[in-house]
Amino acid sequence: MERLRKLDLASGYTEMLQEVETLRLECNEQLGKSDEAVLTAYKRLSALAAGLQPLSEAAEGAAPHLIVHVMRTAYTLRTQIEQSFAADFEKTLNKMGWPKQGISVPPGLQQEWNTHIEKLIDLQKAELVAADTANSSKTSKDEPAVLLPLEIMVRSLELRFNYHFSGDRPTNRLDKPEYFLNHVLDLVNSHCGFFQTNLQPLLLANFRGSDLAMIPAYIDATSALITALIPMLQRKLLSILPQVSDQPQLLSNLMHEVMSFDTTIQEEWNYTPLSPATVWRGLAHFILEKQSYFSKWLAVERDFALARYESIISDRSTGELDYDSVSADSTKPTKAAVRVNDLLETVTERYRSLSSFSQKIRFLIEIQVEIFNQFRYRLNNSLQAFLTQTTAVARAVHGVTREEQAELAGAKGMDHLCRVYGSAEYLEKAMRDWSDDVFFLELWEELQYRASSKVNIKGDLNMAEIAAKTNASISNDSQETQELEGAIFEETAGNYRSLRIRSEEVICDTLIYHVRDVLRPYARINPWASLSAAGSGSESSLTAELDAPLTLLDTYLSFLSRALSKAALRRIVRVVGHSLQITLWDSVLLRHSFSTAGASQFVSDFRGICSVFDRYLGADAGRNAMLRLDNGLTLLDLPVRGEIPVEVDAEGSSETVDKKKWGLFEVERRVFIDNEAARDVLEEMGLEILAESDAREVLQRRVELSS
Repeated sequence: MERLRKLDLASGYTEMLQEVETLRLECNEQLGKSDEAVLTAYKRLSALAAGLQPLSEAAEGAAPHLIVHVMRTAYTLRTQIEQSFAADFEKTLNKMGWPKQGISVPPGLQQEWNTHIEKLIDLQKAELVAADTANSSKTSKDEPAVLLPLEIMVRSLELRFNYHFSGDRPTNRLDKPEYFLNHVLDLVNSHCGFFQTNLQPLLLANFRGSDLAMIPAYIDATSALITALIPMLQRKLLSILPQVSDQPQLLSNLMHEVMSFDTTIQEEWNYTPLSPATVWRGLAHFILEKQSYFSKWLAVERDFALARYESIISDRSTGELDYDSVSADSTKPTKAAVRVNDLLETVTERYRSLSSFSQKIRFLIEIQVEIFNQFRYRLNNSLQAFLTQTTAVARAVHGVTREEQAELAGAKGMDHLCRVYGSAEYLEKAMRDWSDDVFFLELWEELQYRASSKVNIKGDLNMAEIAAKTNASISNDSQETQELEGAIFEETAGNYRSLRIRSEEVICDTLIYHVRDVLRPYARINPWASLSAAGSGSESSLTAELDAPLTLLDTYLSFLSRALSKAALRRIVRVVGHSLQITLWDSVLLRHSFSTAGASQFVSDFRGICSVFDRYLGADAGRNAMLRLDNGLTLLDLPVRGEIPVEVDAEGSSETVDKKKWGLFEVERRVFIDNEAARDVLEEMGLEILAESDAREVLQRRVELSS
């Protein structure tokens, strides 16, 4: 029985070999005579070869030699058929004058053209269906096959391409890759009309209703043409990449031109060869991913960007405030900040069209975030240097000279601080704007998805490192099922925000320190109780000791009003005004006694201070910044006797005016009755900001009441 089984198996093998040989001989005999018979025999042989492999796998690899023989025979026969069909098709193409521009299929060759196209597609169709079935889940990394008719037609185009872009031709230049890339774009532009007219109907007739009808590279003539030209470009790139890989300038230029070509093909020709929903990764993916040039290119771009950054910060003129780059009412950045932002926007354009998420993240972290951090360190060091040279203890420890101190005094010191503040605010806003860009929004959404679903990122970066450089919330396990807040530049923008807040605090502290210093002579004088109405002078005259503080305050605010936005200046004035209010309240108002004339003089001085603030921020800016002092001085400056004013009309009748002029003794009596009475009178006078205790302390400063 075993011998009979082996005999039966051998008989089956022999019959199969005989069938294969019969089909081969039939194809060879009919080749050139009956193409239809050739295709019929080849399809049977091809189906036989395709069906043997699964049977062998099911039988634990049985009959390997038989399978190899059948597949080799099918492949050899397929090659012979293709060569024969291609030779016939090329004869027809020569009759048409291909590849001249503007040609068309003559009526006498139309049937011949149609027959050749259909034969070639029929020869290839089973392979296309098998490949599509094996790759049912199409991704952007897959590439469609080139249709045989297009492959044959592109051969003559490639001959011309190689003639122009190989050897020592002037058009074959390593520094001008755009020459051959634009040549291919011209080919698509000049021949797409021919293919749409003469090939498109045949593609629809052959693929409509099949599973291949949803693949643009097979059903759309223009996409089929581009797909046929791509291998030609890939071969050209493979030939020049070893030559440019060690020349940074050439490699950078090549990648820039290749990505520009990819963008043109995608946007102008809507090229999505596998499916309308799958983005074509382009020649850039072929170079960077398949040929593994990404790390080398990233290093080149990083070196270029860092060299450009060093050039920017080494230029002394870039440290100056740039008054022309932003609107007049905005905070002025330094020229360096503007140029660094422009540099990083250029870097974004370098990698915006990349299809790989991991490559985009590496560009973001290793170049953009790195330069942002380096510039922030520089700004922070500049702020620390200012504090070192202006703080009394630091001056003693570090031995700062008088010349160095003079460089940071007055408006020069404010200019130094505003450079830090303006640059930090400008780049912080730039990062906020970047985070709203569609490109960075998509990058952030993809990063959130990968963080929540624990999808690894290709390369040597892990999620913890990415979170530390972009947004710490993505490493928070408690937010796995929640939408993460913030943006991809959250960490970097937060660092710049902290620097901006800190520099604003230093501006306020510096301004307060210098104003208090020059205000000391004014706080030490004590003419307030002895002033009389005759010696108090006019309402507009100010105390002489107030000239220096007002001049200093005007100098600072004049500079700050040009360097900072209204909002920032208003915040600073609010802080400085509050500090100045405390100084005047404690050192002048509550320390001295005031006559009626003295109180009026103090009020006049206060209005003089307010007028400086109002000059740069509008009416009542100074009063609002020192409202408590304003209320206190209103109480201090009450006349001894109040009155109810009346208004006399033209007919001689009088009418009481609603606004009452309060008298000192009347207000004093009600304030000192109890807290409720004090609060009532203060509210009637419109002095709600004053506490009852404050009102009593202020009234006690009047000599008329203290006596």
